[in-house]
Amino acid sequence: MSTSADIDVAFARDDLVLRLASAAYLARFSGTSRVHCSSDLRLYLGWCIDRQTSPLAMNRAEVERYVGWMREVRRFKPATVARRMAVVTGFYRTCVIDGVLEHSPAEYVRRPRVSNESPTLGLSHLQFEALLSAARDSANRFDFALVVMLGMLGLRIFEACSTDIADVGEEHGHRVLRVVGKVPRSC
Repeated sequence: MSTSADIDVAFARDDLVLRLASAAYLARFSGTSRVHCSSDLRLYLGWCIDRQTSPLAMNRAEVERYVGWMREVRRFKPATVARRMAVVTGFYRTCVIDGVLEHSPAEYVRRPRVSNESPTLGLSHLQFEALLSAARDSANRFDFALVVMLGMLGLRIFEACSTDIADVGEEHGHRVLRVVGKVPRSC
């Protein structure tokens, strides 16, 4: 288990309360989640510091200005703005829970609407054809089989890699591959 000493909060500068609040928030995460949340929090705190405003003294209107800055100046996509604002909101929520702030200035800040559907469904037929050609020309004879399994059967990489010859069978005159899909992790 990591301690707050293991969490890099140098971006919080010399403000001890801000450093502790940042470390408390980031301690909730591990691995790449912590890295990404730290990056998003660093951007926000840097924005506050550039405006000579303490992040712990912000109000809702100033946080709304941050959202506008991300959209209009940085030209972030709505999904990026929403994700970065989720970090800011979570940071302030942790500050309220820990008694650092009385209320969260990000509580009623509007975020852009983001669809749950991914705009990218997969490769186009031309992209898949190019991938098949490259795999066919590969020195490793298994590359083509893997690409066909991924593309034609719609398998995830871990599903394709965990298949075995015993998983190949026949049903109603068709060759089939039995695959165990994504299994939810238990808490």
